[in-house]
Amino acid sequence: MGSNSSRIGDLPKNEYLKKLSGTESISENDPFWNQLLSFSFPAPTSRDITYEISVEAISTMVVFLSCQLFHKEVLRQSISHKYLMRGPCLPYTSKLVKTLLYNFIRQEKPPPPGAHVFPQQSDGGGLLYGLASGVATGLWTVFTLGGVGSKAAASPELSSPLANQSLLLLLVLANLTDASDAPNPYRQAIMSFKNTQDSSPFPSSIPHAFQINFNSLYTALCEQQTSDQATLLLYTLLHQNSNIRTYMLARTDMENLVLPILEILYHVEERNSHHVYMALIILLILTEDDGFNRSIHEVILKNITWYSERVLTEISLGSLLILVVIRTIQYNMTRTRDKYLHTNCLAALANMSAQFRSLHQYAAQRIISLFSLLSKKHNKVLEQATQSLRGSLSSNDVPLPDYAQDLNVIEEVIRMMLEIINSCLTNSLHHNPNLVYALLYKRDLFEQFRTHPSFQDIMQNIDLVISFFSSRLLQAGAELSVERVLEIIKQGVVALPKDRLKKFPELKFKYVEEEQPEEFFIPYVWSLVYNSAVGLYWNPQDIQLFTMDSD
Repeated sequence: MGSNSSRIGDLPKNEYLKKLSGTESISENDPFWNQLLSFSFPAPTSRDITYEISVEAISTMVVFLSCQLFHKEVLRQSISHKYLMRGPCLPYTSKLVKTLLYNFIRQEKPPPPGAHVFPQQSDGGGLLYGLASGVATGLWTVFTLGGVGSKAAASPELSSPLANQSLLLLLVLANLTDASDAPNPYRQAIMSFKNTQDSSPFPSSIPHAFQINFNSLYTALCEQQTSDQATLLLYTLLHQNSNIRTYMLARTDMENLVLPILEILYHVEERNSHHVYMALIILLILTEDDGFNRSIHEVILKNITWYSERVLTEISLGSLLILVVIRTIQYNMTRTRDKYLHTNCLAALANMSAQFRSLHQYAAQRIISLFSLLSKKHNKVLEQATQSLRGSLSSNDVPLPDYAQDLNVIEEVIRMMLEIINSCLTNSLHHNPNLVYALLYKRDLFEQFRTHPSFQDIMQNIDLVISFFSSRLLQAGAELSVERVLEIIKQGVVALPKDRLKKFPELKFKYVEEEQPEEFFIPYVWSLVYNSAVGLYWNPQDIQLFTMDSD
């Protein structure tokens, strides 16, 4: 490459390549291009060689699309968009998406030391990208992440740069905005691909369809959930590809997928807000399925080492999921107070509530403890509202806080918790003696809500259960052991007439994507590119060339 190069080993010293990767723009009429492409060595055929070429080619495509970094608003058109959405690239859509997915699945490591074609730079950049990533700093501050955890997306040590860059490009392509006259073909490909074991024909109405090994994809997704981009891919596939969703929900080893998601939520303070939201939405999508909600209580786990609040030597996956979601709610209540996070956490618990089975005693305690925390919060806000009202009557000059909205929000959350407890009692009382025990132990908490107009209806069943089992415990005498109380509860469950419990509509919540999802996902994807691909970006003037429209 270049008139003086006849060996691959000469490439690191080649002046033409240095100029190509430099900061100065090169005119399309410059003789440089002819000199750059004149070489006398044979084209590489070994793969320990094509690995790095593939990484550079994929990175170059990301660069072509990275003009978004220099626009505060969502970019809807550029030269790159045109070529990828409607131009000569379109017929290669399914092949490209499939290749990028397989690169992610294989997680191939880079060539060993000494086998590199291109010199390895300390900043992680490739041959074509010698500039520091700071080029974009300050030009894209609008996409800075915040919220839950308030952490920027981390840049973990990459075991497979090819897999990482492939995944980033796939996410960028999937989140390109639709053309005015055609939908995003890459999103269509992601929405419609099928398992290699599925022999049914593709409908003619589905373009860009292909097949891939779902088992291999599932395994890779389970193993890679420590990164934001892998979690975002999992969300994208579960939400948009019904074939993938059906396959995953039918798996008998769902713990391999759910446990990494729970660990993300458990370490909420160490994650950025978007990663936490993605993990939570994945759980919400999974809990929309009754089969999933039943099966997670049949999976028994031992020694969950990352759960540090309490030693869990044996617990069901379902009980662990409840514990982690409740912990996320409590963290949110004391730290970030994000209503969106509250809503989705409670929605996931509500979806599962009718299928609660054999709840671990600690999970049952935490459900009631959360209600206790909410009750205290309610009393505090109510007292503040009362004092505020008295203050407004005595002073017309000093503006006072409006506690009415805070009170409405906390009462909505309390109502939701009561509905979750009620749903469990009416649908699976006989499966959950530990919840009844926890309910009886903290029965005084519920007294103030029996006559409250917002909770009277939902309190009927809870009050009935508390009264029924309290009466049986009184008949059994004083100073009962825990084991004896549980035995009385199990006997009482059989004796309690089911028709005495009032039926309420089933609790079911579905995840609904925002009306303009690109306003969330495009900034998120590019934040991942920016944080993961160190040294990736070209000179701003060069990138701006790709933002211009052309005929």
